Amino acid sequence: MRLALDAQTSFAQQLLTRLAPVVGEDLVREILDAPQATEPEIVAQRERVDRLRVVLETVTGDGAADARQLMTLTTDLVRQGVWIIGGDGWAYDIGFGGLDQVLSSGRNVNILVLDTEVYSNTGGQASKATPRGAVAKFAAAGKATGKKDLGAIARSYGNVFVAQISLGANDAQSIKALLEAEAWDGPSLVIAYATCIAHGIDMSTSMSHQKDAVKSGYWPLYRFQPSEVADGTPFKLDSARPSLPIADFVAAETRFAILQRTDPDRAANLAELAQADADERWRYYSQLAGIQRSVPHVAHAEPEADADEHDTVVLEAAAPVAAATNGKGGHA
Repeated sequence: MRLALDAQTSFAQQLLTRLAPVVGEDLVREILDAPQATEPEIVAQRERVDRLRVVLETVTGDGAADARQLMTLTTDLVRQGVWIIGGDGWAYDIGFGGLDQVLSSGRNVNILVLDTEVYSNTGGQASKATPRGAVAKFAAAGKATGKKDLGAIARSYGNVFVAQISLGANDAQSIKALLEAEAWDGPSLVIAYATCIAHGIDMSTSMSHQKDAVKSGYWPLYRFQPSEVADGTPFKLDSARPSLPIADFVAAETRFAILQRTDPDRAANLAELAQADADERWRYYSQLAGIQRSVPHVAHAEPEADADEHDTVVLEAAAPVAAATNGKGGHA
């Protein structure tokens, strides 16, 4: 879908550029150069496109054919977000190869993972998102290994926006992360903590249980927004230092409590390791929050003030092609 939208946007921009003498150079420039990172900017772009449609309806003569074709593509001149939504079984396991391909593509695609930490819709099998110590199908004795850090894999690319959220724990941070992901001109991955009946909790307490997940450090909240600023700190840790033991949090979940009844010694050992996981994860994330990192990029020189008219024309004509090449679906 992203590739199709990018192709249509590029073609619409080419038609618009060809029709500039007919519809007006100023309107064409406004549309092609308009920023579309925020909702107000997108609303303003829709208004410009509405003005364009009115003008296109009056075009006759040599430009009539291009005008009719552009009329069918005007919506592609407005930035459109693409979201892929799936669960942890897909994102961490069986669909990870495809997810990783999307993240590595550099394309402006957003991915929302609803992480229940188990194969919720196929019977409750363990996935790579299942935490250490949890009991699930194929992990009847409690999962011995830790959970895959999907966010860390995505962050390693350097140009991927990554966030970990929990709506019940901090709705403001969740909304902020989703808005930033949508505005980010590149791939984004948002991992949302999702309670599930397979956890063995009273689902009416889902929101408060999510708060405890964050309060214990079981589910830290963060946003990683790549930056071209040399001294920027892209990793923002949005949750406070843990103040609740992991044992107190997991005690409310049957998937952990059942192991305490069937194998108390193993349960105690895995619980100790789970606390160590949380402590080390918090220490690591705290360090990341202070690390300066710049996204790999090419520094483009500012155009010369005395550039001749020919250079200006070439740059303007090439702009729609450049926008399609960088795969962002908008004018660069």
